[in-house]
Amino acid sequence: MAEEKKADSVRLDESQENEEARQDELLKVAKESGVSAESLKEEDKFQYKIEDVTDEKKIEKADAKYTAENIQVLEGLEAVRKRPGMYIATTASAGLHHLVWEIVDNSIDEALAGYCDHIEVTIEKDNSITVSDNGRGIPVDIVSKSGLSGVETAYTILHAGGKFGEGGGYKVSGGLHGVGASVVNALSTLCEVTVHKDGGIYYVKFVNGGHIVEHLKKIGTCSPEEHGTTVHFSPDPEIFTETTIYNYDTIKNHLRQMAFLNGGVKITLTDLRPETPVSEVFLYNGGIREYVSFINAGKLPINNEVLYCQGVEEVTLLDGTKERIYAEVAMQWTDYYNNDGVYSFCNNISTKEGGTHVEGFNLALNRTINDYARKNKFLDDKSSNFTTDDCREGLTCVISVKHPNPQYEGQTKTKLGNSEVRKIVSTIVGSYLQEYLLEHPDQAKLIIEKVKLAASGRMAAQKARESTRKSSLGITTLPGKLADCSSKDPAECELYIVEGNSAGGSAKTGRDRRIQAILPLRGKILNVEKANEERIFRNAEIGNMITAIGAGIRENFDVSKIRYHKIVIMTDADVDGDHIRILLL
Repeated sequence: MAEEKKADSVRLDESQENEEARQDELLKVAKESGVSAESLKEEDKFQYKIEDVTDEKKIEKADAKYTAENIQVLEGLEAVRKRPGMYIATTASAGLHHLVWEIVDNSIDEALAGYCDHIEVTIEKDNSITVSDNGRGIPVDIVSKSGLSGVETAYTILHAGGKFGEGGGYKVSGGLHGVGASVVNALSTLCEVTVHKDGGIYYVKFVNGGHIVEHLKKIGTCSPEEHGTTVHFSPDPEIFTETTIYNYDTIKNHLRQMAFLNGGVKITLTDLRPETPVSEVFLYNGGIREYVSFINAGKLPINNEVLYCQGVEEVTLLDGTKERIYAEVAMQWTDYYNNDGVYSFCNNISTKEGGTHVEGFNLALNRTINDYARKNKFLDDKSSNFTTDDCREGLTCVISVKHPNPQYEGQTKTKLGNSEVRKIVSTIVGSYLQEYLLEHPDQAKLIIEKVKLAASGRMAAQKARESTRKSSLGITTLPGKLADCSSKDPAECELYIVEGNSAGGSAKTGRDRRIQAILPLRGKILNVEKANEERIFRNAEIGNMITAIGAGIRENFDVSKIRYHKIVIMTDADVDGDHIRILLL
């Protein structure tokens, strides 16, 4: 008995040691990835149930019964016209196009619910917009709380819609606040809605900021298989005083992105304004994999295929409720040197500031790459781990999460805050990437060598920056090419950067020696977009400019030490001169 207790005690001690080691390793990776220890502890409060998902787009389908009772009224319509900036941010061109996004998002939500696979957007000759989809159609029966039809409720009452959690008509939606349709109506001189539903065709018309001309009425019949919603609206020039002209490329780029993020959904864009109408179709069955390939067009890939992983997980939250969260990630390394190629989305909304889904990706990427590198002797015992930036250099990645109850930091929806998403994405990416590297050693070697090169460049650049910093802190010798001015007052001093010694000679002759300094360049400077930091800081021309200007670089930059308050670029009025100016800027 004593021996059994002793054995149990030994096993318990080993278990505790293993858990402590796991926590230490996790915290180490978290620190390198920029994730706080508190955030990781919060994840352990959730219960995770991992599902084996074989269907690429297996999101739980919403209830096919979509009636007026699914429309929930939160509050009445306020004076949107008086404060449009509260709802569309601006009344300039971006706000004008935001009206289109709101209506298109409603159609995309139907696609996410599993009932729409074709959306048509038309820019009419008079710059009005028509958006049609083959979804279920907005409910036409009466909403008990408003006494109006579902269409009129959605288009005239702010915070009314079928997207408010349990009991709503959608499992996943990009619209949380239910203001899209009503805001578009409020900011339009004309808004017409036609619904094909349950064998009937229904129509309602609003004018001058949402006033109903005539209540919803049935204007015809259609086949029971025919269903969907068509919205036609004209933006109000009294609101959009800057412009009411839609930009084709702006709409095209947005719709193409929506098609990438919703693989299999066909989106057609037609512009009737030109003498010969223009029409394009966006359909990407490969979804975000094709998105990565599109972004990487013109770049040299390191790994020969776009890596893709996805999964659905059920999470039990603190209050006992269960949520099914879908995540998919596509990625590919290229020969580029940037490390900002991660594009993240939640419910088709771009999360430009990242969030927990990006943190989860960073954790998995950092941990998996370093584990593989050490086990396969790419890193020895004396070498420090690769950083997350090392792993992300040249990487193009698209992260898309579908969440029934997303929480964003701030009103702009640009940073996802759901802590449970971090572990979900980390688990999906970590499991897939670990298996891929093991099964594809040749591709793994190319990826690790790319990361290793990035780490070497980072350390070399750090040494170069330190050298530059020490030079700037000591007595710096100004470049020999610099014809400096005599004044020591930066406020009146000017630096003219000229093209070549010949131009430099002419400029020196005609300058005011007291306040004007001349620095000739030797032809075109290094293209810093395509160079790593080591090459940048070793470049003589760039070094001369840094020294001459005197303010230092990076963490040692101090604008108070700048030697000239005006810097003028003077190049020839030709193609080469234009190129030099672009490279300098």
